[in-house]
Amino acid sequence: MSATVELPRTGLPGTGLGGLWRVVVLNDEFNTFDHVAETLCSVVPDVTLADGYRIADRIHNKGCAIVWSGPREDAEGYWVALDDAGLTMGPLESA
Repeated sequence: MSATVELPRTGLPGTGLGGLWRVVVLNDEFNTFDHVAETLCSVVPDVTLADGYRIADRIHNKGCAIVWSGPREDAEGYWVALDDAGLTMGPLESA
């Protein structure tokens, strides 16, 4: 008969739901800087229009950018909203 071993908690309550997830936007040839910046500031919490333009510039120059990271359920919602707005999305990534 085997014994059940309970491992010690390594994080705070609520952190056992998969940790942080990253929402990644990819560069493309059809979305304008304005559309990307405006979409980011309307979808992603705490992203201002100025932040949106900085992120759009990073996407353009680096090929992609992590635009948000946090709990999986929220990440999925932001990913879907950005995708629905026409942005080119990378796969949702576990941090």
